[in-house]
Amino acid sequence: MRKNLEIPRGKRTIKYRFFEILPGFISYLAVILLFVLSVIEPVLGAIYLFVIIASTLVKAVSVAYRTIQGYEVIKRAERVDWHSRLKDLSDPHAAFERLRGNNSKSYHFDEHLENLKFMAAMPGEYPNPAKTLHVVIVTAYDESIDVLRPSINAIKKSTFSNNRIILALAYEARGGEAMEKTAKTLQKEFKDVFKDFLLIKHPDNLPDEVIGKGPNLTYAGHRISEYFKEKHLPVDNTIVTSLDSDNHVHAKYLDSVAYEFITHPNRQRLSYQPVSLFMNNIWDAPAPTRVIAVSNSFFNVISTMRPHVIRNFASHSQPLQALIAMDFWSKRTIVEDGHQYWRSLFFFDGDYSVLPIRIPIYQDAVIDETFLKTIKAQFIQVRRWYYGASDVAYVGVRLFTKKSERRVPFWQLFPKFWRLLDGHVTLAIMAPLITFGAWVPMIMNMSAHTMVGYNLPNIVSVIETFAMIGLVATVLISFRMLPPRPAKYRKGKGIFMLLQWILMPITSILYQSIAAYYAQTRLMIGKYMEKFDVTKKVIKK
Repeated sequence: MRKNLEIPRGKRTIKYRFFEILPGFISYLAVILLFVLSVIEPVLGAIYLFVIIASTLVKAVSVAYRTIQGYEVIKRAERVDWHSRLKDLSDPHAAFERLRGNNSKSYHFDEHLENLKFMAAMPGEYPNPAKTLHVVIVTAYDESIDVLRPSINAIKKSTFSNNRIILALAYEARGGEAMEKTAKTLQKEFKDVFKDFLLIKHPDNLPDEVIGKGPNLTYAGHRISEYFKEKHLPVDNTIVTSLDSDNHVHAKYLDSVAYEFITHPNRQRLSYQPVSLFMNNIWDAPAPTRVIAVSNSFFNVISTMRPHVIRNFASHSQPLQALIAMDFWSKRTIVEDGHQYWRSLFFFDGDYSVLPIRIPIYQDAVIDETFLKTIKAQFIQVRRWYYGASDVAYVGVRLFTKKSERRVPFWQLFPKFWRLLDGHVTLAIMAPLITFGAWVPMIMNMSAHTMVGYNLPNIVSVIETFAMIGLVATVLISFRMLPPRPAKYRKGKGIFMLLQWILMPITSILYQSIAAYYAQTRLMIGKYMEKFDVTKKVIKK
């Protein structure tokens, strides 16, 4: 029986609507509760707020630690010769004998030896590295050739053999004649670089699709599946990587993914998640979007150090055989990347996980033609990300159902559901409560001259000062993560990179809290977001 993996369209069941409303209901209730408790008794409001602030302090310290740890791990992974390690897998016995006396402290060197040992003991149980293929799908809407060419060039510079890379440029018919011309120009330019260069045009107005990246990817996936049948290529030894038009893969990324794919016996039930760093054009972006870009980069660095909570985000890789089995990506959501985690988890009845790849893929910070357009475009981007709250209902109805119908064990799925719900509620409530919450008990009880009410702002200020230690640590790491300063900018530009962090409270409220409330409110009232608003890619010259 085919598994129902799709998000409903049109009228939802009562249970589904309950879970769609739940994130927004809790987010609004959390703020209202502070006012209600403060009216009843200022001490209750103060205690409630203190618990929230204290948890923030703990998280701030954890963020600082994980960011520093993650940055160092990424740098160590980048120094590894993944191409040589991949070649070692072709003759694991000989490689093990050659390397076992080596006292190298290279990243996961001992793990590499263990992999060679197991593969040597079980010949034929692992894919042949020399026959492993990469399919790289670059999605496009109406981006210029100046955006797409550097992304394809980055793939060309990969240490993985180009003659085993099939590049598919999946572009939208609604991109018009200019996009068609760009696609054909790029195919002509790169046709002899890769094993093949496919042009796949996604038609307009196909049934049962939202306007978004997911339908484009899925249409491309079906065409690629047909291509593999025509060329008699092995799908079980092929990895698919989906990229946005502005994504620049690290030269070692494809080798690293192929290595992990081959050495993991459960390879078909894994996704391979790189570290997304929004650093391509960070020097060109205005201060508010730089703060958002660096903050999101930090979040991805931290996530790679927590494999038990990591989920698909932006670009990721997955085996072609698994994608064919589950009919690729969802065509009914504008957040197909994060949703792909849940889609895969339920397809494989819980036997699925995301493997962190500590090699980055670089993306653009948001830049539009003017400052005001950039500010607006940034908000549109993050509200689309936070519409991932729609997955709360998708997971909730599958968690709270009859045992006979539940495909993932309750106690395996419940912690994942809780973290999903908690994450979206936290996005909405944390910034306003931390920024303004300390004044509420005092304002709501002006006649009650309580020591707690009047001292709470000072107490919160002290706690926030300690939390600033975490911010300082991440700011210092941000300077190490920056790409080289372009020659067109003076050295003094670095000072603005430091001063930009005073915007953190503003960006947290506007681009975190308000955007999260916006997405959750749309879900509450059933006004669903079914159009992927493409972030315009502007090259600043």
